[in-house]
Amino acid sequence: MASHGLSPSLNRLLLALKYATFQPRCCAVHKAHYSTVYNGNEKTFDKILIANRGEIACRVIKTCKKMGIQTVAVHSDVDSSAVHVKMADEAVCVGPAPTSKSYLNMDAIMDAIRSTGAQAVHPGYGFLSENKEFAKRLAAEGVTFIGPDTHAIQAMGDKIESKLIAKAAKVNTIPGFDGVVKTAEEAVKIAQDIGYPVMIKASAGGGGKGMRIAWNNEETREGFRFSSQEAASSFGDDRLLIEKYIDNPRHIEIQVLADKHGNALWLNERECSIQRRNQKVVEEAPSTFLDPSTRRAMGEQAVQLAKAVQYSSAGTVEFLVDSKKNFYFLEMNTRLQVEHPITECITGLDLVEQMIRVAKGYKLHHKQEDIPINGWAIESRVYAEDPYKSFGLPSIGRLSQYQEPVNLCNVRVDSGIQEGSDISIYYDPMISKLVTYGATRAEALSKMEDALDNYVIRGVTHNIPLLREIITHPRFISGDISTNFLPEVYPDGFKGHQLEASTRRELLASAAALHVASQLRSQRILVLYIRMFSLEVCGQWSLASPLLPLTINNTHRMLQSLSRDASGEIVLQYLGTSFKVRVLSKLAAELNSYMPEKVPEDTTSILRSPMPGTVVAVSVKAGDTVAEGQEICVIEAMKMQNSLTAVRQAKVKSVHCKAGETVGEGDLLVELE
Repeated sequence: MASHGLSPSLNRLLLALKYATFQPRCCAVHKAHYSTVYNGNEKTFDKILIANRGEIACRVIKTCKKMGIQTVAVHSDVDSSAVHVKMADEAVCVGPAPTSKSYLNMDAIMDAIRSTGAQAVHPGYGFLSENKEFAKRLAAEGVTFIGPDTHAIQAMGDKIESKLIAKAAKVNTIPGFDGVVKTAEEAVKIAQDIGYPVMIKASAGGGGKGMRIAWNNEETREGFRFSSQEAASSFGDDRLLIEKYIDNPRHIEIQVLADKHGNALWLNERECSIQRRNQKVVEEAPSTFLDPSTRRAMGEQAVQLAKAVQYSSAGTVEFLVDSKKNFYFLEMNTRLQVEHPITECITGLDLVEQMIRVAKGYKLHHKQEDIPINGWAIESRVYAEDPYKSFGLPSIGRLSQYQEPVNLCNVRVDSGIQEGSDISIYYDPMISKLVTYGATRAEALSKMEDALDNYVIRGVTHNIPLLREIITHPRFISGDISTNFLPEVYPDGFKGHQLEASTRRELLASAAALHVASQLRSQRILVLYIRMFSLEVCGQWSLASPLLPLTINNTHRMLQSLSRDASGEIVLQYLGTSFKVRVLSKLAAELNSYMPEKVPEDTTSILRSPMPGTVVAVSVKAGDTVAEGQEICVIEAMKMQNSLTAVRQAKVKSVHCKAGETVGEGDLLVELE
């Protein structure tokens, strides 16, 4: 942002100052919108081991504590001080940082179960949650798996088999090839037969990993290669299938709950269409798109599928829905979903509690007519990632400052981190699930806007700028969304909030107010008034706090002060996006014009890593000639593979990386002549 000098009269403005400790606005706080009513006469388990980490492990532990159940946490060596470890009654280290040697290490987890005497295991999601071999090993040891039986896991975990079962159960399915695709050329032939575009995806996959959309033969070959590699890395199974890609669909899923006595319910839907790289970013319940009859039809088909595989536990049936409300079965996740909190908000049910009851053999308490849609809930997935790079490439680091907005009404934050926690290259970069609830969608969205503005995260790059822009975008507010929302709204990539003349003046006036406050050297300022650009800024804050509540011409804004330096540069988070503003005296502003500007680096001649990760493959060597768009190397981060390509035709001058190496964001990989 351009420099602005302050007139000498600015420092002589009439200031209404009173020194006192600032107390933030607050109200009755509701940290969770679901009920766990422990029935002492309904015996479940004495001790449960949670075979997971992070926020989902913490989430399960919370319900176990309410039910009077002792908990055992497992952790890798780098997670020894993690929040879930501290929350549990006992904790066992199951190996070093790589997931294959810790959270996917069945032998170590089985040893932990034996040594602690855990009677049951809750797998959370990811890792071993849909691994039939793990469920079998637990059964052989007489340990209860809090989830469905191995038959349902196997049937629904294999996308090919699940599609055949869905067809037999009279569930709508997407046209495609029902067998395993073995080679890239076979994939091309099948894709041509189905008709482009097609979706290539891992048979054993989930969470967006091992999925690629192909619009032509070359993309099919490339998609086959990357999807099979990602599938092998994430699931230990590189089998792929191909099906018709439905353009501009909505991704709407139905939560199901079933017991071991043949009873099954559908707990309404979740709208999960806002995605990047086939991974969800913002979800809501219910969907703005479904009418009661479509909702009922989808729910009934979801229950039909659950009963077809004798499903018991909480599970989710995912559908793609076209513009005419035709819906097609996508997959069934035989576990708790990441986005389950929004269903808990609108139904009042604690899904973890229900899973534990069902696993013990109890019947469901509820009938279908008992399941309400009470209000509206929105979930934003807060990630440690850079939203300006492909809508979110991973960021790593230590949380030097961290403050969740739980002081606000109707806000729920499911997290597994705290101030000082490390976000590492080894695990998913999710920081938390931020959930807001309201009687109406507008109320839930307004609360989400406030919650994002009040969320303090320092030490890692995060995606709050993108999340805030999504939930305030006119298309999202109107409900005009699909899985292509992000590339359609931001065809040139996400650039942050774009200031208009009025908001630009607000930002500059706010920076001026902060500058004046800092010049007063006061740590506790109760009230500060400043007039600039015909704006009246009234501030009430502590300069030691990262949050800056301001009233600008009677409009309340919550800004965050990210940094200030001796050169007059102030970095403010305003409307979710970080802006740099330089506040200078008149003399300093005049002298600043003589300072040389830093020449930007020539990015056409070098290739730097856009994220921290591991080099999977290097496709060139010094002396090679590369064409524009040719792959140079592949970087894997958080189990996702990213192909880095040449931006122009050139000769390779030098290569500074090799397969197997770990690289940081900005590391030099290749130089071109």
